[in-house]
Amino acid sequence: MGEAAIRAIVEAIHSSPTQAVLYLAGGASVALGWLMTVPGASNTLLEAVVPYSRISMVQLLGRVPSQHCSQAMASEMALLAYNRAVKLSKPGYPVIGVGFTGALATSPPKRGDHRFFLSMRASNRIWETSVTLTKNLRSREEEDKVASRVLIKAMAKACQVSGNLDSGLTESELPDESETKFTEEQELDQLINGELCFKVYPFSGEAYGSDKDRKIILPGSFNPLHDGHLKLLEVAMSVCGGGYPCFEISAVNADKPPLSVAEIKRRVKQFKDIGKTMIVSNQPYFYKKAELFPGSSFVVGADTAARLVNTKYYEGSYKRMLEILGDCKRTGCSFLVGGRHVDGVFKVLEDLDIPEEISDMFISIPEEKFRMDISSTELRKNKGDVDNDNKPLQGDGSKRKRDTTTDEQ
Repeated sequence: MGEAAIRAIVEAIHSSPTQAVLYLAGGASVALGWLMTVPGASNTLLEAVVPYSRISMVQLLGRVPSQHCSQAMASEMALLAYNRAVKLSKPGYPVIGVGFTGALATSPPKRGDHRFFLSMRASNRIWETSVTLTKNLRSREEEDKVASRVLIKAMAKACQVSGNLDSGLTESELPDESETKFTEEQELDQLINGELCFKVYPFSGEAYGSDKDRKIILPGSFNPLHDGHLKLLEVAMSVCGGGYPCFEISAVNADKPPLSVAEIKRRVKQFKDIGKTMIVSNQPYFYKKAELFPGSSFVVGADTAARLVNTKYYEGSYKRMLEILGDCKRTGCSFLVGGRHVDGVFKVLEDLDIPEEISDMFISIPEEKFRMDISSTELRKNKGDVDNDNKPLQGDGSKRKRDTTTDEQ
């Protein structure tokens, strides 16, 4: 009966749209087996990592942990798993990151408590669970199964599926559970501070189950959004044969302070009003965007493409330029290039000198398919708004220098 209940709840998890990355240390290994042996595991599991050795944990965290088994450690692992999950997940799917760390029965017997800590991170909330087990009541294998049941129950809750599963805990082993919800403002603060790598606003409402793994991303400042942006992405989609269309804005700028939460929300609202998916990231550089969105195609203007291959933005090094763009190429990313004015002349991809080694990364959007001489800067000027994107630097009156690898914020 117990195995049947486990199978039923795992089937329900796999039937939900939620995808997950699991980082498990010190226990709950049986849960991984349950998740992987029930058909449909590929619907849920994006990645599972067991950082068991000390060096493995150090590499995962990027530091030496002060304590290996604690709620703080489980929560940190869950946040890392969440950020990994959003990079690996299909566009528009909800994701969770699971962090587990345990100190279970050992041989020779453990002096301290037998306990484990579990954390699950979603975009707008975190669930935390800690359990202290009764010593000498179970074998190591039995303790692992109990921890695994607790993990599966927590995953079911995070995936919003119902099911009754006995955790196997005794009356004296009551779990300490908590749930913390985050407002949109708190999520954006976490993004600006580097805790979250990006936040997706799936305003397009595309149904879960899409097989469109590749994102077609139009980055920009969208201050304001205009018809040229919408038309460019539409044409880019037809040129590349489809994908999941997204607009993207970086909350963090290469040479200016980050956008405020209020300003991010104002710009995002433009996309809510028209039902278009928007991503807010914390990376202004294209080579970093390529890491966040592997396999994606970025829609850019010829002016941005020209800067991407201009060695002056790579300390004058042609080799360095090829290394950075080569790294982008290895992530599976490409650039869809639309015509734009460059130094007062309208240019398309064919007018640019693209190095042969990376030329297959760049795909032309023909002028006959898209040409619209309009910019957000001109629209702001026509409205009499202050051009915040081109304010002089304080002190010397010079214009802010754009970096080749940034979007057009």
